[in-house]
Amino acid sequence: MNGPPEWPDVDVVIATHDRPVLVREAIAAVVGQEYAGRIRCIVVFDRSTPDRDLVRLDGGDGRVVDVIENRRSPGLAGARNSGVLHGRGDLVAFCDDDDVWLPGKLDRQVRALLQGDAPTCVTGIEVDYAGTTTTRVPTEADLELRHLVRRRVMEAHPSTVVVRRQDLLTTIGLVDEEIPGSYGEDFDWMIRAAGAGGFQVVAEPLVRVRWGGSQFSRQWATIVAAIDYGLAKHPVFREDRRAHARLLGRKAFALAALGDRSALRLAARTVRTSPREPRAYLATLVALHLVRAERLLDLAHRRGHGI
Repeated sequence: MNGPPEWPDVDVVIATHDRPVLVREAIAAVVGQEYAGRIRCIVVFDRSTPDRDLVRLDGGDGRVVDVIENRRSPGLAGARNSGVLHGRGDLVAFCDDDDVWLPGKLDRQVRALLQGDAPTCVTGIEVDYAGTTTTRVPTEADLELRHLVRRRVMEAHPSTVVVRRQDLLTTIGLVDEEIPGSYGEDFDWMIRAAGAGGFQVVAEPLVRVRWGGSQFSRQWATIVAAIDYGLAKHPVFREDRRAHARLLGRKAFALAALGDRSALRLAARTVRTSPREPRAYLATLVALHLVRAERLLDLAHRRGHGI
């Protein structure tokens, strides 16, 4: 394997909460990567008892697994930051505890980072949901800030991220722990990364992402609060009518799922902002009790999409 004379150390942060079987699969896929450098897997237990049996010492292969507790704010954002700050590798990567890195992921991404100028690298994903697999691979154009905020680009998944530590701690910043329920913390971080040097893209599906077990997908009240937070934090959403409408439509859908009467008014406002925003019409159907929110969410997930 040809490469640089010294490969950078990589810290891989896996935040976990009560997924003992899945987290072991995630760890095994990380430490099993064919990568010439050192890999330190930092497993952060959030609001759950750490499993010390997961600890792995370096047996000469450059693979270590550390187990720590989240000592920052409870939730995914605080857990991710606990892992980042516990490490010291030149590069930082993330993996959700229910996802699996595929062979060759880390090697390809580190090569891309070393050859390019962008501080962050992502790959495509394979979305597994209810027995269906959908491949989603982003382009560099997809991840330009204007496209990212307009489309939300589900292909830009946190489990594919590898970033230079120096940029993470400075120009991009840590994960925002103020976001309600940590909902959408990955999207918020991606927006900041897009504005701080952008992304290198390895255009292959190199992470298997399991959908359906998310703690967030049906927490409608948390989703509403997080959308309001994001709108207030990022002016870029109000600078693009379609980006603004997308968030308004998602909020309308969440309100409709909650049975909130304001959902119809917000759906109408979404249409006025951008008549092309489909979530406005989906929210209307849910608000009028013509279809259940869970049914629409299930149909979207089967196609590898969210709402």
